[in-house]
Amino acid sequence: MRDQLQELLIKRVQQCVSHSRNSIHTCPKIEKKKESLSSRSGEIVKAQATGKVTRVGAEKDDVKQVEYNVHIKYLIKHKGMLYMEEEVEERIAEFYKGVLVEDQEKNPYKDIRVEQDKLTRDNEGEEERLEYKYDRMKAVQYAEKWWNSYNPVYKKFEVDCTNYISQCLHVGGGPMRGYPNRGKGWWMRSENWSFSWSVANSMRLYLPGSSAGLRAKEVSSPDQLLLGDVICYDFQGDGRFDHTTIVTGKDAVGMPLVNAHTYNSRMRYWAYEDSTAYTPNIKYKFFTITDDR
Repeated sequence: MRDQLQELLIKRVQQCVSHSRNSIHTCPKIEKKKESLSSRSGEIVKAQATGKVTRVGAEKDDVKQVEYNVHIKYLIKHKGMLYMEEEVEERIAEFYKGVLVEDQEKNPYKDIRVEQDKLTRDNEGEEERLEYKYDRMKAVQYAEKWWNSYNPVYKKFEVDCTNYISQCLHVGGGPMRGYPNRGKGWWMRSENWSFSWSVANSMRLYLPGSSAGLRAKEVSSPDQLLLGDVICYDFQGDGRFDHTTIVTGKDAVGMPLVNAHTYNSRMRYWAYEDSTAYTPNIKYKFFTITDDR
């Protein structure tokens, strides 16, 4: 099984830099990434992938499922600029009588029950203003340090994207407030936290609505964002936002590259067109963090 998975990884790496397309061994996700890059006058010039088996299921009716992670590094050339994009895929392979018959990436947002959230804004203006200065570089440095691991100081969530972004914003100077009301403010303390800290849809509502402490202004396009700013994603376009990322770099024309958890990734192009969760109905919100400077 391991040999077959290793052979599959080798073929995926070759596909990243190949100009030909073999329908038998083509990975649609890689083709989407290449198409997206090509539309921006970019290309993958080198790729590397390492895999690790995380779980082997019991055999049933000659079928066995194997769960494994793949850490992929893409060296991308964009209009003369080189940068390294990385991501970790969680995948499931299915073997029938020892032969690989199916391999697919998990969609961590499919069929996951999201914590119900309800934000309140009662008496928000009565709280202390909590003046602060947002240190964008500290936020980005933290995002780079922990993009593929988890700070033990904080609780880890099954859908961890917004929790990770909250940590970045807090390290950047964003002050917590609102404890112990989970529907108010933005905070985490011990085994308790606000909805806005951990739920993507709540953060999307909180950032532009906050008038004290951490807050943000919505802008109309991604090129207006700075390092340390936030993008929110509604994959289905149904009005409830599912995912959050932080801007950690820019490509050659100034468009954001982002880091994220759940889909652990760094320096990924902001649009997520190659994501398993992407749909044609996707909607985005672009927020630039504001402070008291």
